[in-house]
Amino acid sequence: MKNTKVGFPKGVPYIIGSELAERFSFFGMRSILSIFLVHQFFNPHGLKTLDTIAEAKSNAYTHAFSCLLYFTPFLGAFLADWYLGKYRVILLGCIVYAFGHFILAASADSLTGFASGMMTIAFAAGVIKSCVSANVGDQFTHSNQHLMSAAYGWFYFSINFGGTIGILLIPVLYSRFGPAVSFGLPGLLMTLATLIFYLGRKNYIKVPPTGIKKANFITVSFFALKTLITGNKSQTIWQHTETKYGSEKVDAVKAVYRVMAVFAFIPVFWAMWDMNQSEWALQADKLNLNLGIAGIKLLASQVQVAGAVFILVMIPFCNYVLFPLLKKSGIKLSPLRKIGAGLFITALSFIIIAMLQTRIQNGFSPSVWWQILAYLLLSMAEVLVAVTGLEYAYTQSPPSVKSTMTAIWFLAYSIGTFFTTIININIAHQGLFSYFTGDRYFYLFAGIMVFCFVIFLLVSPFIKEKAYLADSLPESR
Repeated sequence: MKNTKVGFPKGVPYIIGSELAERFSFFGMRSILSIFLVHQFFNPHGLKTLDTIAEAKSNAYTHAFSCLLYFTPFLGAFLADWYLGKYRVILLGCIVYAFGHFILAASADSLTGFASGMMTIAFAAGVIKSCVSANVGDQFTHSNQHLMSAAYGWFYFSINFGGTIGILLIPVLYSRFGPAVSFGLPGLLMTLATLIFYLGRKNYIKVPPTGIKKANFITVSFFALKTLITGNKSQTIWQHTETKYGSEKVDAVKAVYRVMAVFAFIPVFWAMWDMNQSEWALQADKLNLNLGIAGIKLLASQVQVAGAVFILVMIPFCNYVLFPLLKKSGIKLSPLRKIGAGLFITALSFIIIAMLQTRIQNGFSPSVWWQILAYLLLSMAEVLVAVTGLEYAYTQSPPSVKSTMTAIWFLAYSIGTFFTTIININIAHQGLFSYFTGDRYFYLFAGIMVFCFVIFLLVSPFIKEKAYLADSLPESR
């Protein structure tokens, strides 16, 4: 049945509510993960001589966790697009997700058991990730397309609101009651997220799976490659491919390649962003955590809340103040321009972190406010890159591969964190990258980002944009 309603879709509030609870569970757990691994398993006696190796091991575990988490969206996308549909994949994934949290709570004294819990969460959270964001877009058609940006904005707002509560509360529970409680509560919140999502089942527009089609993206792409290799004098590559599969299939393949050209620049952003939950958290443990306001002193794990709070402010500020103001000033803010600006600002945030690390190495204990400033810049970059990219992944991809394209967006995260995992494993074993420790580690990534930003400036003018929305898709409830 075709959705003809022009208002805000009824299913979106359930999706957003479920996402809020899920993000509480995830970010609450993640806020203490790096410090817990160091203190519980890798340097339980707090020996200064083991700091570098212990922190590198912790970073390797947390980045490997992120790498798996953002690789498995491919599995969820394939299951959703071809077999089960997004609703079933999300519901089943949420159940396994909650189980993974309870494994963490029960395995605080066993690295093997704890690692299995991390793998369970990474697998389940990754499987649902591409489906949840694409499911938001499925609730819209051209008739209410104008509300989609606001919906994605509130969707991302819920991510960070839930994350803010989790980051504030879970470190306190960890310091007072230990790992069983602080890892168990996220399991209860994930159970709540599952229930909220289930309660909205009658309000969702559920786009059914299409099954594996003979003329899919891979098939058409290989035919075009074969045409390129064998040559065709009478027609261009795409003309010959269009004759074989039709213009609609060729346009879809071209759209995917266009989007992937943008996503090629994203791994370095996610590699750096992921450090705010690991490297930055470990750095915070060496800062002066006294805010100088009413005697408030933060826990090292709580400093991450600055990023979530700034996102809560930045999203409405950008959507309702900054972007309209720039538009009135005659500055066109295309998605590509937003992403480019975000890449540059990310580099600036890491320069601040590197300078902080230099001060720490020189025996000082800098104010946490400097790291909070870096979080401010990183949060602005997140709005410009992550929020924009999430919507871009949906709108710029054909209906038949929307979950798959969202999975490719998350694959960029996996690729980025795989790179940082390898570097930290190498540092832990005192390999080639052991030179890039301390401030040199952060300057390395800042330099890589500046290089990517320059290349993006050169390439982005040649990337065309076209929105694909699914008014005519078959729908069921």
